[in-house]
Amino acid sequence: MKQRVLIVDDDHLVADTLNWIFRANGYESEAVYSAADGLERARTFDPVLLLCDITMPEQNGLELAETVQHEMPQCKLLMLTAYAGNIAKAEQQATRTRRPLKLLSKPCRPELLLREAFNLIESA
Repeated sequence: MKQRVLIVDDDHLVADTLNWIFRANGYESEAVYSAADGLERARTFDPVLLLCDITMPEQNGLELAETVQHEMPQCKLLMLTAYAGNIAKAEQQATRTRRPLKLLSKPCRPELLLREAFNLIESA
């Protein structure tokens, strides 16, 4: 069975490109464009990995990640950000929830993204 990856990014081009990268590398992936749609889709898609942008309108990716952690504790989290200021927020959340939260800067090379995703999925 293919590993399921849910991609959440309000930038459609980024989300669709990441979706293509994961599908081309053997994952079952889907892309949505808001945190609200991400939570709704996560509940039915049951991803093993949530790949989520931090800065989005209405609800940010950290809030989505917190809800997903609570509802789907088996789901791994890989956050993306183009803003250095988000790094401290993400680290604080990881400390508060006592759960690893991997953070990558955008843009990032597909090889790095796939390696980090694989490592998260394979970690116990």
